[in-house]
Formats: sequence, C-alpha cells, structure tokens
Amino acid sequence: MASDLRVSSSQPSAIWLLTFTDLVALLLTFFVMLFSMSNVKIDRWKEMIDTLSQSLNPARAEPAKVPSAQYNISSVFRKRAINLDYLTAVLKQKIEHSEVLKNSLIVPLEDRLIISLPGAQLFAATSAAINQDAGAALFDLGGVLRHIDNQIGINGYSEEANVGESVYKSDWELSLARAVAVANELKRAGYGDQIVTFGFGNSHASKLRGLAEDQGRLLSRRVDIVIMAVGGEN
Repeated sequence: MASDLRVSSSQPSAIWLLTFTDLVALLLTFFVMLFSMSNVKIDRWKEMIDTLSQSLNPARAEPAKVPSAQYNISSVFRKRAINLDYLTAVLKQKIEHSEVLKNSLIVPLEDRLIISLPGAQLFAATSAAINQDAGAALFDLGGVLRHIDNQIGINGYSEEANVGESVYKSDWELSLARAVAVANELKRAGYGDQIVTFGFGNSHASKLRGLAEDQGRLLSRRVDIVIMAVGGEN
C-alpha cells in the first residue's frame, strides 16, 4: 500500500494547465470588454488598413518601355477616310450637273482620286482670282467634300504666254496662287482639315506634247484636287 502511494505521488500533475487556461480566458474576456467599450476612429482605421494593404500586397512594378529604335517616330492617328469608289460616283454626279465644272476630268487611281478642273473656266488669263460662277461651283463641290475626312491636296499648273504682264513673275507663282485660291474656296465651303497646296508651273508640259493643241492647253492650265485614300491627321 505504501509503495503504491509513492508511485502515484511521483507522477507529474496537470492542474497548472487548468489554472493557465482560466487565466488566458480572463485576459481574453478583459480585452474583449475593453474593445467593446472603446470607440473606433474611422479615419485612423482606414489609414491602418491602407498601410497593411500596401505592405502585404505591394503593387507590381511595371517595367519601363524601351524604345525599339534610337529615334522613335511618334504614332500618327488619322481620321477614318471614305471609300474612293463611292466618292467617285457622288462627285461625278455633282460635276455633271455643273455648267462650270462639267468639263472636269475625274481620274481614279489606286491610292487617290484626282479631279482636274479646267483653269480657263475658273480664272481669267494670267489671273488667280476665281470668277463668280466658278466660285459658286467650287462652293457646291466643297459642300460634298466637307463631309469627308480624306486628306486633300491641291496642285496648280499653268502655261501662260503673257505671264510677265501680270502681278506674278513666273508660271510657278501663278500656278501656286491658283491652287491656294481653290483651297480657300473649299475651306469657305466648310472643309475643316488642312489642305496642302503645290504649284508646278509648266513643269509637266513635256508630257503633254503628244496631245492635240486644245487638249494640251486644257491640261496644262488646270488645278487638280487630289483626294487621298487615307484620312487626315487628328
């Protein structure tokens, strides 16, 4: 009997675990009671949440874009251009009903549409002033072009025999002035994009030598409206 008591007294006791558990429960209850009695400041709470969010979930660093060439060309955004085949049909109908422009030539190419206006119907000899009837006809034509976003250029040609008697000292100056005059009429009709104008003088006269005299004179004294297949820049 005495030996049994000695064996049982030598085994470790687990009573302290109960005491420790009670202590932890009391502390937890105490902190819960303190939290329930406290007032949480929303602004401070949001700051703490944001700080923890950035620390625990940092944003992924985006690598810097490396240029593909030593000198990068900035991207050019163009407006949407209208189909040239459709535009050709519309312009043909418009020009055929115009007494001033009915002798104009419409030349569709792969990447552009050229409308060759006879200079004799638009201007007096050695002059870049558009006559009244031609101004009204160009205004009507511009009323169609104002609704498209295709890029437009104006090329002037001139082969005047007595150009020295005018205010223009050369065929080149006269052809450029006529191109600018036509561009201004289209602007006045409402075309809002930039129009590039060129004057070629009589530089293309050698290409017209095989034509009849009347036809050659008509083509050498003309203003071309060049409508590109691409839209103008935004």
